[in-house]
Amino acid sequence: MAARFITFEGLDGSGKSTHLEGARAWLEARGLTCETTHEPGGTALGEALRGVFLDPVWGELDGKVEALLIFASRRQHLLEVIDPALAAGRHVLCDRFTDSTLAYQGYGRGVPLELLHRVDRLATGGRVPDHTLLFDLPAEQAQQRGRSPARHQRGEVDRLDREELAFYERVRRGYLELAAEAGGRYAVIDSVGSREATAAQVAAALESIFGAGR
Repeated sequence: MAARFITFEGLDGSGKSTHLEGARAWLEARGLTCETTHEPGGTALGEALRGVFLDPVWGELDGKVEALLIFASRRQHLLEVIDPALAAGRHVLCDRFTDSTLAYQGYGRGVPLELLHRVDRLATGGRVPDHTLLFDLPAEQAQQRGRSPARHQRGEVDRLDREELAFYERVRRGYLELAAEAGGRYAVIDSVGSREATAAQVAAALESIFGAGR
């Protein structure tokens, strides 16, 4: 089986990062090697750019500035991590990729999608994941999770977590429209319920990708 590039998408607070780790365990239990990574970040340069991107000290950033920071991180991520892993036959599980930029900076910030697609072609060569798991939940619930007392206590509430509800709603709508246009690449996971219920949907999606007999 050729190595697969699988992305995990959704609003902050949707559970995608948690369930990416569960997916890694699912693959490893079946003898499948994989690399787990995230965006923005994944490399030393990417982590530096991530710090700039998420730091509340910068206040509101223009959507095009955000997109350029993210695509710079993404280009380095492909060169250092994603492409080498796939070439070596390791599946890659990535927390966010270009779909996030289309949803957040496109639908959320209003940057024209065609402009983002042009920059994507420069940064990634138009690379599209083989499969995408979209963790969907109502915008209000995602906002509440992102601003939870526990996250405040750990100092994890970042610049995007502070956005108004209307921003969350635009991003969610963007994700659902992208999923509708992408055909079979997307598996939409209902992450409103319990962690166990969401994990069961993730396992079903992975069985569809890799085969239930693995």
